[in-house]
Formats: sequence, C-alpha cells, structure tokens
Amino acid sequence: MDASPQGGTFLEPRHTHVSEGHVSEGHARGGHESCTPVREILAKIGDKWSILTIMMLSEGTQRFSALQRGIEGISQRMLTLTLRGLERDGLVTREVFPTIPPRVEYTLTPLGRSLQQPVIALGQWVMANLPEIDAARRRFDAVAEDPDAH
Repeated sequence: MDASPQGGTFLEPRHTHVSEGHVSEGHARGGHESCTPVREILAKIGDKWSILTIMMLSEGTQRFSALQRGIEGISQRMLTLTLRGLERDGLVTREVFPTIPPRVEYTLTPLGRSLQQPVIALGQWVMANLPEIDAARRRFDAVAEDPDAH
C-alpha cells in the first residue's frame, strides 16, 4: 500500500501555500523540506489501524490479545507493525511481564494521550456524518454505473 499523499493535496511535497505567520525557513526559500516530516508522521498516525489502536488504548492499558479482539479486521502481523510504529514514535509504551507465557501490555504515553482528543473527534465526526457520506456514495455509484442518467 502506497502511503504517499495524493497529488494536489496540502501534503504533497510541492505544496508551498502557508498561512501568514506560519512560514518556515524551508517555505521561505520556496522549498518543501518542512512538509516531509509532517507528511511522514500524518501518513503513519493517520492510517486506519493506528487511529483504531489509539482509540482502543484511550480506554487504558491493553494487552495485545484485547487490542486484536477489539480492532475488527486487524491481523496479528498488522497489529504488531502498528504497535511498533506507534512505540517508535513515542506514542505507546510496551511493557513485558516475566510470566509464562510472557504478558505484554501497551499504554499511551503522554504524547500519545495528547493525540486522543483529535483522534476521538475524528471518529465522532465519521459516526455523526456516516449517513450523509453513505448517501453521497450511493448517489455517486448510481451515476458511475449509468453515466447517461446524469
């Protein structure tokens, strides 16, 4: 799966529009260096598995198996990769307990908790607007199936 942004979006490397007062040195020179870290982080934390994992962990510390049960459709491998990425970025901590078998728990760090509000707000926005989005999709699909009906 390609995590690069769609052309023409504000995350595209060629993007140079920055609101007044928010011009970085890279943008002032006409460069795009400052877009790269933003694009990379948003691509990682903005994917559906990371968002769902953060939402699950917002309820508190969770074991791997509880996360896997709670995130519908995620494979063991994808959950492992997601948790490793979130841990690498400082959003999640992993604690291993010396039991047989080992017990592993995941918790949001303070940085991860600071992401809770926007992630939960995004999830709530989706739920509140799902009927309208579904209706728009049905209209679009109907036109796409019969272009003469448009």
